[in-house]
Amino acid sequence: MSKSSKYRFGTKAIHAGVEPDSATGAIMTPIYQTSTYVQSAPGQHRGYEYSRSQNPTRAALEKSIAALENAEFGFCFASGLAAIDAIIKTLKPGDEVVSTNDLYGGTYRIFTNIFKDFGIHFNFIGMQDAATIAQHITDKTKLIWVETPTNPMMNIIDIKAVSEIAKKRKVLLAVDNTFSTPYLQNPLELGADLVMHSITKYIGGHSDVIMGALATNDEQLAHRLKFIQNASGAVPGPQDCFLVLRGIKTLHLRMQRHCENGAAVANFLKSHPKVNKVFWPGFQTHPNHEIASGQMHDFGGMISFSLKENTKEAATEILKRFKLFTLAESLGGVESLSGHPATMTHASIPKAERDKIGLSDSLIRLSVGIEDIEDLIYDLKQALS
Repeated sequence: MSKSSKYRFGTKAIHAGVEPDSATGAIMTPIYQTSTYVQSAPGQHRGYEYSRSQNPTRAALEKSIAALENAEFGFCFASGLAAIDAIIKTLKPGDEVVSTNDLYGGTYRIFTNIFKDFGIHFNFIGMQDAATIAQHITDKTKLIWVETPTNPMMNIIDIKAVSEIAKKRKVLLAVDNTFSTPYLQNPLELGADLVMHSITKYIGGHSDVIMGALATNDEQLAHRLKFIQNASGAVPGPQDCFLVLRGIKTLHLRMQRHCENGAAVANFLKSHPKVNKVFWPGFQTHPNHEIASGQMHDFGGMISFSLKENTKEAATEILKRFKLFTLAESLGGVESLSGHPATMTHASIPKAERDKIGLSDSLIRLSVGIEDIEDLIYDLKQALS
């Protein structure tokens, strides 16, 4: 199923990349739990020689990811950070990256604590006004890194506007599409060169897999990423690939429910007397709501909110009282999760930097699951009471 497939998203989610097993007719791709493959003669094989380089279960998943992002090429990695690692490995010492200043703490950590020591410079800026990005691009800039919606402040960045700047300056544009998934947003169609996913989250969808993915239509970039994937070896195992293939089959249904529940939770929190501010791009008052409406098909199930009592202690008490919004790292599973970014997902970002983007000590991030909405609202009421 190619980029030009006539099928709609739900049909692609179920069928793309998956073919009946030629040996048995099994409708699901088998788990090819093997490290190596028999060759009929030196260098003569059936397309597979060693599972770090190729594995049939992984190949099916990579085709599925590419189809969902309307891409020609897809690659899977052992984690989302391993996928980011592969992108930055396409750069050289002296190169510069312009990144949004509101992003996942793990991304910030690998940029500043790993690759900075290899001579790559990272410039973290606000990107809500895309027009301001151009002034931060120099002759050494090779990559623009975008998250939208951002984690955890739910800022919206205009992918199409950024892509126009990137193309004019001949700079690659990579978009972390984890929060939206291909169901809600397709960055390649908006002009991005590369899309990254933490498959661990919504695409896997069941909190049982760690994995990352990249998708692109750039053949030269794809060849380089394929080489890095094989040479560095941060690949997922076939069992995990099988689980993600299964999870993808309900991605469209899960995302519909995440969006419905997310909207209900956001509106409930907005009217609660103990809540100071709710961060969710579906509100018409959101600074870039119109951009979100144009580049997203819906607004997702990720919500952050701050308290009028702006202390870590106040947030901690609420987090302790949740019954359904389980306190845990990660997001995007069928179950609702809650988190305290300042001490959990974004603890690696210095407090001064967190304060600059409005990430307060009372900020709570919710990953709204697909439970019955009446039960989720009740859990919020009793925790905030």
